[in-house]
Amino acid sequence: MIKNRLKIAAFALLAVAGQMFAKTDISSMESAIPVSSYIVKEVGSSDILMAKNKDRRVEPASLTKILTSIMAIESGRLDEDVVIPREATLVEPSKAGFRAGDKIKLIDLVKAAMVNSSNDAAFAIAYHLSGNVEDFAKAMNYKAKTIGMRNSSFTNPAGFDRGAYVGHYSTAGDLLKLTEYAIKNKLFNDIAKLEAVTVEEQESGRHFVLKTHNKLLDKYKYAVGIKTGFTNRAGKCLIARAKKDNKDVILVMLKAKADRWTVAENMFEKAFDMQRPEPELIDDDKDDEIAAPAMTKRSGKLASKKALKSNKISKKSSKTTQKVASKQKAKKKLKVASKTKGDRG
Repeated sequence: MIKNRLKIAAFALLAVAGQMFAKTDISSMESAIPVSSYIVKEVGSSDILMAKNKDRRVEPASLTKILTSIMAIESGRLDEDVVIPREATLVEPSKAGFRAGDKIKLIDLVKAAMVNSSNDAAFAIAYHLSGNVEDFAKAMNYKAKTIGMRNSSFTNPAGFDRGAYVGHYSTAGDLLKLTEYAIKNKLFNDIAKLEAVTVEEQESGRHFVLKTHNKLLDKYKYAVGIKTGFTNRAGKCLIARAKKDNKDVILVMLKAKADRWTVAENMFEKAFDMQRPEPELIDDDKDDEIAAPAMTKRSGKLASKKALKSNKISKKSSKTTQKVASKQKAKKKLKVASKTKGDRG
């Protein structure tokens, strides 16, 4: 009887000790890397070195401009003069300062978007390649799917995520796929590692001297690019690349809760020293996750009714309605963009 009681007490103590160890272990790991979502991978390897919540849908902020830029590079139109539309000049807050009517080479807009995270450059790219933001966003989503980004949705070329641009999201895993795709392009790599760029207006000869927000390029000698991002919702974001001792590593971090430059340096150093991959960390706190769009029975029925009603409208009146709605939507988006906090590095 006494032996049984001692056994029960021993098992109880072991259970409590195990719970205490588990809690301490998880806490120490999360405090060591204070980032909501991240993924670290060596280029050319199929192994993920480190990851946390890599499939969680969150706002990517100006990391979005990687997709915008690679699409512009692949368009084959980099030598074209882009007439800056008024709409692009209304975007805030990070911008090069282009005026409506300015003529800027498309290649220079890519440099401004990547190096300085200029929102006016990103919007000008969208208008030049697709005519408007909405159509460019459709092209972005199509391109993302071809790359293999299955958990992303883009509503604009700059990374705005509020108001009319809500629903703009991605994951650390998807952004890694995008980065691995983009760095296969030599021109993209050359631009991604620049610390400053000078852009010339083609008619007046005015120059715009634009500097990077990526402080890691100064702080960490092995860093070779790529892009920063920040909005109030997205928090501090970073996609970085570093090369050391014949190792080439990419890091994606979303919603960093500490100094991202120090965190990135520590993560890179850990990655370079790792002998084997670590299992992915997944926490239960999903307050910052964006819900996936869902089609309910009711919304499906409403959509069907709207489609039937639309088919009854004459072709002429339908085009007129769409044109008016498109203009109203464009005005609303520009109004939102001018008040939305975008990338601040």
